[in-house]
Amino acid sequence: MAAFSFSRVGRSMRGVLLPTAAVIGFSCLLTYFFVLYQPTVGPGITQRLGWQAWDSVATVDYFDKEPSTPTVSGDPEEAQPIPGNDDETDWWSITSNQPWDTTDDIESYPLDVWAPLLPHDTGLSEIAITRCMMPPSLVGNLCTPTTTVEQDAIKGNWVRVDRDLNKQAGLWTLNIYYRRTRRLDIPLITDLRLLPANEIPEPLTDPWVKVEHSIRDGIMRAEPLYLWYLPGKTMNEMNAEEKVNLITEVDVLFGEDRPWYGFEKLEPPVTPEKEGQLESVYVTYRRGVQSVPRAHPLHFSRDGKFKILQVADLHFSVSRGVCRETDLDPCVNSDNLTNTLLGRVLDEEKPDLVVFSGDQLNGQGTSWDPKSVLAKFAVAATDRKIPWAAIFGNHDEENGDVKQEQLRMMKALPYSMVQRGPKDIHGVGNYVLDVKSADASMTSLLTLYFLDSGSYSSGYLDWLGYFFPTEYDWIHEDQINWFLQESSKIKPIERPFTPDTGKDFGSIWTRQADQITPTMRKLAKPNAIMFFHIPLLESYGTADRDPRTGQLLDIGLHDLEGSGAAKKSDGMFDKGLKKALESGHVAGGGIPEVKVVANGHCHITEDCKRVKDIWLCFGGGGSYSGYGQIGFDRRFRIYEISDYGETIRTYKRTEKDEILNSYILAGPGAPLFNPRS
Repeated sequence: MAAFSFSRVGRSMRGVLLPTAAVIGFSCLLTYFFVLYQPTVGPGITQRLGWQAWDSVATVDYFDKEPSTPTVSGDPEEAQPIPGNDDETDWWSITSNQPWDTTDDIESYPLDVWAPLLPHDTGLSEIAITRCMMPPSLVGNLCTPTTTVEQDAIKGNWVRVDRDLNKQAGLWTLNIYYRRTRRLDIPLITDLRLLPANEIPEPLTDPWVKVEHSIRDGIMRAEPLYLWYLPGKTMNEMNAEEKVNLITEVDVLFGEDRPWYGFEKLEPPVTPEKEGQLESVYVTYRRGVQSVPRAHPLHFSRDGKFKILQVADLHFSVSRGVCRETDLDPCVNSDNLTNTLLGRVLDEEKPDLVVFSGDQLNGQGTSWDPKSVLAKFAVAATDRKIPWAAIFGNHDEENGDVKQEQLRMMKALPYSMVQRGPKDIHGVGNYVLDVKSADASMTSLLTLYFLDSGSYSSGYLDWLGYFFPTEYDWIHEDQINWFLQESSKIKPIERPFTPDTGKDFGSIWTRQADQITPTMRKLAKPNAIMFFHIPLLESYGTADRDPRTGQLLDIGLHDLEGSGAAKKSDGMFDKGLKKALESGHVAGGGIPEVKVVANGHCHITEDCKRVKDIWLCFGGGGSYSGYGQIGFDRRFRIYEISDYGETIRTYKRTEKDEILNSYILAGPGAPLFNPRS
């Protein structure tokens, strides 16, 4: 009986264990193949064999790479110029003027991704317009024009221009699609037209193609307008001049201002402007590859001078702007008026660098398409081929694209010096620029720090879900550590600096009568200026006194508005600025490396105040589009650095061309630093 019982138990256990073992074994096999097993990555992993031979899939972020530093090969003594000799080239001119890193292969740019900032030279083969009841970001390719495998193989995949033509008004979303191809036997588009329903492009002998849907589809009480495109020759049949005129990109502009660099407006507007109700909408296009001019490395003049013009708080919008608190009459289209004013100031001052110190965008619901605003904010500088840098303010990210996307756009503009900076700390756009000497040594004589002071640290949501900020952000501890790390990399130089006086330069470096004659030389880091938008709490503290006169070192207007500083702080002033000294030697006297901190944010505060040996300066509002005060002229702050970086002077130029509060902040003639405690 017992044997019989054990036999039954054994059979029962076998019936349970065998299936269990089979399941576990099969699970382990699946785990190995799909989780543990990782085959060797071959060359085909980043390429696909398909409709256009080997079409490389982009695995590189072409926008996020920092500009490469120009290098000069050979003997520096032989490679550097002799200033004043027209047959020679200045060292800062030996640099590439390509729109992107020259290591990039244009042929590797993806064909099936809309990337209007890339300098594509590949033509378009077909264009369509489609409506969609839901935003494409939610439904993906559901509303893509119909196609077949054969058409994709011949003309290329459909690419959506990720800009809704009906963004402001319309019953549904409306997008332009196009195909792009590298095939040599496909006719490519050479021209575009927008015409009413009853018109046909001329001459009639050309093979114009009409896009099926009206480009105003979905807009109530709007006359239909149709997009026509002209397929021309194939790439095999085109000469060099015809290839330059190919349509290589399509985009959309909101507002009446100029389109993105290299693009042209297609008239008439898709949506005409209705003042106070709707901004105009334009289709824009690019022909060929428009090389984006790049700025030369920053450098002093041969007589040791360098000038910076700070532009604070433009507050530009998609519209042409609304004037704020000004006695200028009439005052309309404030953005355009501000650019005109800035252009006049640039012509007078002729700076070597323009710094936009935050709040380029107005936010507050008026800069809802940042790209259209960024296309115009720096034109006064770019039209004059002046290098420029920028930092973000609290309003820049309120509407539309986030800072990362805005920075990508700014990097793609002419003469931009903007950099992304590290990704593992707070903020976007924490970076360093240095200004070198004009002689063969290319010595760094001035350091420029740029930091993102953030936007808002807290707020609340109302019943409609909108965010209302209550406190400003601040410079965080990881940014302070980054600054100290960057400062530690700066090499000391012999100061005051004397340019190379080798015999091959003759007498061109003879010291000028107004230059300083050093009585005492020292080994120290070059002077530095730091730019960030939101001021520190110390900007509203007690000023130092001038040891010579006993007067408070506070020059300019203040107390016309409340404090603009953040309520919280991680100690940027004491833990960062005061810790970074120009010399670590005990005889250095504890002099800070950063002599000046330049802020924006407060439009009717424009003083410079020295606190514990560091000058804290406001730019003052320079834009008719930002808030102001009747009787307070728009103004711009200038920093004039001379004596090869030793002397820093500042002053302001107003809209009436008045020069205010010229004062030496550092160098001979400046107030002495406080004795080291």
